[in-house]
Amino acid sequence: MQYSHSDAELIKQPIGYWSWAAYKAVITRTRTALAGIGTTQPQWWVLAQVARAESAKTREEVSRLLRNYLDTGPEAMEAEIDATITQGWITEDAEGRLGLTPEGRAFYDKAAALQEELWAERHAGISDEEYLTTLKVLQRFIHNTGGQAWHH
Repeated sequence: MQYSHSDAELIKQPIGYWSWAAYKAVITRTRTALAGIGTTQPQWWVLAQVARAESAKTREEVSRLLRNYLDTGPEAMEAEIDATITQGWITEDAEGRLGLTPEGRAFYDKAAALQEELWAERHAGISDEEYLTTLKVLQRFIHNTGGQAWHH
């Protein structure tokens, strides 16, 4: 890969710009790929939470967990949960517990395979050690600037 600047010049580059550019590239690629199979990234999050749960989660639990992902917000997350129900991928019982339908399982499996492909694409040529260092450095930037990051 050819880099934008020499090492000496890269050291002086602004992290805000490069972290934003990386965010934009990754999110755009992910959302475009998911749209190609007929879903949104927040709907994928809902499906993944329901499909991977050891016991049934309620709508409130799923919404509370996901509403802070990429500043989605509670109203948007509720709409995305509704969309997964409308698609027939999940059901909601009288107590608000969400369950995966057979169609939802099949779609989840398809979307999970796509996510694995995207992961491999993003990580091509990047060692686990480099990835770990990158995440730790980004978390230090967040800490050093008084920011807060949230992820389960």
